[in-house]
Amino acid sequence: MDRPEQRGIAEEPRLEVHPPERSAAGPVSVWWAMRHALGRMGVARTARTLARVNQVDGFDCPGCAWPEPEHRHHAEFCENGAKAVAEEATRRRADRAFFARHAIDELTGWSDFQLGRAGRLTEPMLLDAGATHYCPVSWDEALGALTDELQALASPDEAIFYTSGRTSNEAAFAYQLLVRAFGTNNLPDCSNMCHESSGLALTETIGVGKGSVSLEDLHRAELILVVGQNPGTNHPRMLSALEEAKRRGASIVAINPLPEAGLIRFRNPQRPGGMVGRGTALADRFLQLRLGGDLALFKALNRRLLELDALDHAFLAEHCDGLEQLRAELAALDWDEALEATGLERAQIERLAELLAGRTRIVICWAMGLTQHRDAVATIRELVNTLLLRGAIGKPGAGACPVRGHSNVQGDRTMGICEQPDPAFLERLGAAFGFEPPRRHGHDVVHAIEAMRDGRAHVFVAMGGNFLSAAPDTEATAAALRRQRLTVHVSTKLNRSHLVTGRRALILPTLGRSERDLQASGPQLVTVEDSMSVVHASRGRLKPASEQLLSEVAIVCRLARRLLGERHGIPWQAFEDDYGLLRERIAAVIPGFEDFNARVASPAGFVLPHPPRDARRFPTASGRARLTVNPLSVLRPPPGRLLLQTLRSHDQYNTTVYGLNDRYRGIRSGRRVVLVHEQDLRERGLADGDLVDLVSEWTDGERRVARFRAVAYPTARGCAAAYYPETNPLVPLGARAEGSGTPASKSLIVRLEPAA
Repeated sequence: MDRPEQRGIAEEPRLEVHPPERSAAGPVSVWWAMRHALGRMGVARTARTLARVNQVDGFDCPGCAWPEPEHRHHAEFCENGAKAVAEEATRRRADRAFFARHAIDELTGWSDFQLGRAGRLTEPMLLDAGATHYCPVSWDEALGALTDELQALASPDEAIFYTSGRTSNEAAFAYQLLVRAFGTNNLPDCSNMCHESSGLALTETIGVGKGSVSLEDLHRAELILVVGQNPGTNHPRMLSALEEAKRRGASIVAINPLPEAGLIRFRNPQRPGGMVGRGTALADRFLQLRLGGDLALFKALNRRLLELDALDHAFLAEHCDGLEQLRAELAALDWDEALEATGLERAQIERLAELLAGRTRIVICWAMGLTQHRDAVATIRELVNTLLLRGAIGKPGAGACPVRGHSNVQGDRTMGICEQPDPAFLERLGAAFGFEPPRRHGHDVVHAIEAMRDGRAHVFVAMGGNFLSAAPDTEATAAALRRQRLTVHVSTKLNRSHLVTGRRALILPTLGRSERDLQASGPQLVTVEDSMSVVHASRGRLKPASEQLLSEVAIVCRLARRLLGERHGIPWQAFEDDYGLLRERIAAVIPGFEDFNARVASPAGFVLPHPPRDARRFPTASGRARLTVNPLSVLRPPPGRLLLQTLRSHDQYNTTVYGLNDRYRGIRSGRRVVLVHEQDLRERGLADGDLVDLVSEWTDGERRVARFRAVAYPTARGCAAAYYPETNPLVPLGARAEGSGTPASKSLIVRLEPAA
């Protein structure tokens, strides 16, 4: 039986399974986007809202962080972007009457899909100790309750301040300033659970923890590897960039345990051939990799490049260290071990190495299929080795391309949302605001959960997101949240984190990205940073869902005035009145934001500096890029076990469930499925359609989720896949990437048991 924090996901009798699709987008995608938008917003609101998405004078899509092209279409959004906007701009309201009708116990039994459909939150709500219902309170009462709890702590380090990736640059900067002025670096964020491994590996190797390509680089590439990524669902507008690269002659290789429709064929709805024709075949090759086999693959590729002498010797001599150490280590690579880890044939790897050897403009793209493994950091370092050996960084059409998920997750980190801040950043922050920021490192997500669980933290504040559903080890996370004196969520819509609370709980409703933000100085704009380091403006146009909504900036500034008073002389009221004043302070603290207000007025925004990309300058300790040695350790599950990856459905954005279909994979009207190769099912005495429990095995014991339908699916042998957050209870807090601490949600050892 699922525990209360996992309720609402019971058996789904209407679930249907069909063959997976072989193409993405096209007229069906347009139909689903419009069906969803019209159902949530109505005709007039849909037309008014979607016309502004990702436009120069409009608002940034609250979905993924894919960059806008130089020449934008009138409909510059994808199916899932339309769904994200519709969820935010819905006409439904979760108001005081809604909370009066529905007790916490009742809402806990709702599915995540049902909770999301409740509508927009309209006013601050308080769940008092022992209460059965949330009740409305004023903003003064809500912020007073939070201030009282924070001031009662024995130390600022007993508070946790979480951030999701939807927060604007202005709100993120103000938030970290408040937290550090209060006295702690406990600033975990969603980066800890997604691309932390990328940032660490890139910083260690090229000196900058961000991708090194532009959208034009992707268009100009000769060879693009898409590794551990499903752009058709998670970054659909990326398919247009891949189509353009293909049109210019690029070869595309998909490397993934699952075949994904978006990389097989793309039916671009912006082109007649995509609407009435067959569209564009994208991936020339598909390497169906075993889960966790990426490190072995790139090590084998690099060994072969060395054997072929397919090296950019001039680049390596001028810019790189570590070649001889790498050469010696790869010479000892055991091919049998590498092939076991990858599940590939040696000829497949050698053919890809030859393709790499024959191209100079190479881009490697990746997402959470690489970052959420035990050896994620080592894998990304080895991937960078591939680029460095070929001299494929710092020139047109080449480089590293980690594709971020949340719309401003990269910008939040740039603004200082980080539990281990750079000392130079703290020096500049302290000088700009006249105080001494704390230097001791704070808690990342996993360590924050452990601190709350162990009684070392007592107040939890979340700036956006659905922390309970996003975090690993759902039962442990729920228990940690319940130990808090107060849990606080700044949110636009109801989610499961509002139902598993501390002794008291607050919901603080905020403006959405699409809504007009009017302050004392007039209408405000905010800014975001996309996956390719472009900063641009976002201007909401819709009337807010309620007159009681405050912007995230206003919530932070009002809390700061109550909590800190006149301490440090920080002009919180002025920041709330005019975000331009905040941007002036950002410009003084963060390199690359000089003349912030003037530069963001440009229709295209501006690009942040990236020395490896811009000048082949590598800001590492040595001033040179680092080729690294990354020992191979093959993950070998015990007999009868499988490697499980958690993933999204197509009707989902992070933990937000838009619907119960995963159209491209053939799943309809349900989510409790586990995708397993037919032969792996047969070897375990199971068949397609059987109900099974998933049981993960870890050093501290087992974890179980019940009654999933087994689906025979063309995934890699020995592997399985299932949706999160339903399977997050299987991810132990201790299962995380070495170095980055990212939960290892893509390589869990599980067994399947017939359901009771």
